[in-house]
Amino acid sequence: MRQAIISIPLCLCFAGLLAACGSDSNTENAAPTSSSLKLHTVANNLSSPVFLTSPPGDQTRLFVVEQGGTIRVLDRATGSVLSTFLTLTGITSGGERGLLGLAFDPNYNANGRFYVNYTDATGAITIARFLVSSTNPNVADPNSRVILVSIPHPTFANHNGGMLAFGPDGCLYAAVGDGGGSGDPSNNAQNLASRLGKVLRIDPNTGAGCTSGTINPFVLSGGDQLVWSYGLRNPWRFSFDGADLYIGDVGQDAREEINVSQGPNAGRGLNYGWRLMEGPLCFNPATNCNSGGLALPVLDYPHTNNPCAASVTGGYVYRGTAIPVIQGTYFYADFCAGFVRSFRFNNGSALEQTEWPLLASSSITSFGQDGLGELYILTNGGTVSRIVPN
Repeated sequence: MRQAIISIPLCLCFAGLLAACGSDSNTENAAPTSSSLKLHTVANNLSSPVFLTSPPGDQTRLFVVEQGGTIRVLDRATGSVLSTFLTLTGITSGGERGLLGLAFDPNYNANGRFYVNYTDATGAITIARFLVSSTNPNVADPNSRVILVSIPHPTFANHNGGMLAFGPDGCLYAAVGDGGGSGDPSNNAQNLASRLGKVLRIDPNTGAGCTSGTINPFVLSGGDQLVWSYGLRNPWRFSFDGADLYIGDVGQDAREEINVSQGPNAGRGLNYGWRLMEGPLCFNPATNCNSGGLALPVLDYPHTNNPCAASVTGGYVYRGTAIPVIQGTYFYADFCAGFVRSFRFNNGSALEQTEWPLLASSSITSFGQDGLGELYILTNGGTVSRIVPN
């Protein structure tokens, strides 16, 4: 069955970083207005925070990833720093490199496993597993590192991707950029033997291709065993909403895009088009670029005259309980333009598109989601804020 896709062009360009569904057509709540939401500052003195999450079911702590290599544990209620959970050694940080992603094992409360995505001392994209300390739940064991995946990234420093998340199948998914440089000069994103420009689906125990439910789509045809989806430029942030997969892919010079594919097996074998296309436009070749079979954008937006042009930051579908009126709404932002927008995905279309001026912020690096399903906005300036009713 053809999977519906939503695209919104992106071109992440933090002062160095990036450049990172559920069908829910019904709601019993009145439609929100653009002033219905605001930001509540949780913390404002962090160092280049790029991600926030919580262990499964944890309602009291927030784990914030700092690009320089540190994970902080914050008290959800007060925002105070409870501890330094982990300080990574052997990484390269700056620009689009550093500690970029964190995911807790679905069985974290039993096995204490968590996973990080970072660039190592050589610039290689690295996915590693760690364990929490056996004596302190707010501290990791720094000696427990097991490297599961290492992807050489020697030519350019940009387009590393960075997102990690567990899918509904229990597999670990990772987003990897195309290797950098303008226009994907090596055409990595369309090369099924390369792990660059892809979504990877990984067995969290072994680092091999995950086989839960189904095998990865190109294993039997000569492609890399980890490749799940391809044709991506720099998928800085993606998220699952139930069985559905939302990807924010940063664009080149013209368009930013968000792709949505529906489950089960959301995204399996899909070609999102880069570098053949940038959003809905031909890129290379300049004409006659789509011979069929590409997962094209449902929603995209153009670059502007902003000095940073544009750079999409993918987010989450809201599934918390504090703001019932936005249940089922997907939020995304732009690092350069500073806006926060949303839509509802239904029948292959981005409906109820809304801009939220009271959520606008400078240099939005990421959204975060806590153990209660509430959403956060992180900025390169060091601020973590919760989205709350106005």
